[in-house]
Amino acid sequence: MFENVSYLALQQYWFIVISVLGAFLVFLFFVQGGQTFLFRIGRSEAERTILVNTLGRKWEFTFTTLVTFGGAFFASFPLFYATSFGGAYWVWMLILFAFVIQAVSYEFRTKAGNFLGKKTYEVFLFINGLVGTLLVGVAVATFFSGSQFSLDEMNRVTWANGAHGLEAALSLFNLSLGLTVFFLARVLGLLYFMNTIDHDIILKRSRKELLYNAIPFLIFFLVFAVWLFLRDGFAVQPGTGEIFMEPNKYLHNLLDMPVVMAMFAGGVLAVLGGIVISLLKPNSYGIWFSGPGTFLVVFSLFLLSGLNHTAFYPSAYDLQSSLTIENASSSRYTLVAMSWISLFIPVVLAYIVYAWRALNKKKIDEKEMEEESHVY
Repeated sequence: MFENVSYLALQQYWFIVISVLGAFLVFLFFVQGGQTFLFRIGRSEAERTILVNTLGRKWEFTFTTLVTFGGAFFASFPLFYATSFGGAYWVWMLILFAFVIQAVSYEFRTKAGNFLGKKTYEVFLFINGLVGTLLVGVAVATFFSGSQFSLDEMNRVTWANGAHGLEAALSLFNLSLGLTVFFLARVLGLLYFMNTIDHDIILKRSRKELLYNAIPFLIFFLVFAVWLFLRDGFAVQPGTGEIFMEPNKYLHNLLDMPVVMAMFAGGVLAVLGGIVISLLKPNSYGIWFSGPGTFLVVFSLFLLSGLNHTAFYPSAYDLQSSLTIENASSSRYTLVAMSWISLFIPVVLAYIVYAWRALNKKKIDEKEMEEESHVY
């Protein structure tokens, strides 16, 4: 089957797979967003234990998806992996550090002989929620704004400055997406609390915080979206592969791909619908509107960044060093082999759904924390 598919179609297929993983990862950032409320909503140790444990049931999904996303990117588009991780290594090191301390915190927060104390690990979880979401948003924004690198004839990367990726956080455009992801994660975290916790005080505080965080999320998202569709984009000349700047490139991509436009618009409406529903009814299923909506919006943005003759990892320093799905991908043989393996993805997704439902059969409450043998 895959042996008869064109090389370009295989490259597009794997960029779509990467986009699916990236979108799913941003949805799972509700764990990181929820962690930023441990002290604001959880004002007693018992309340914080409830919050940590309802998030603790899902943190491994986020961590595993992050690793899978990175691994799939490495296997399908190794030149991107080598360029980004080899050049912008400081920003990626900070992101990885933020996720490492998350894993350590869930494992050791309640361990006997924990000399650092519970609060230290709770602070680590807050740092993960803040740094992880903000910097991932900033890093993804460079798919549209460009990075400061150049490649020689041997594809060796040279970064234009000593910041090695951290300079991206000084761009207002990049920060607009970083802050969008941060506040979106907080909104999703609050919606998840409302859907999984049976505790009147926590629900009341979550509803209040939802309004306070939905407003900046909508503002930053609107700023990013308008800025994105009005800015020049990194276009690829078909046939020659030459990179050039095209006015309103990402708006053109949206209009040229009606299915992507429909997913983007539907996703935005679903996210807004989940927020409104949960403001009206705190213990509702708003997460099941905003969650899929988040997936659709992020999936659409990834597709806008790389399809329709667009450089998905552009260089603002040396335009012709920009990476496209054609010049950055693995060999045809590798993509075919990986495509056969990808057929097992539905099985993995079915297991995730099964495990998710099993872990969320019953809403978590204070009594369960007192009786549960394993508490994070």
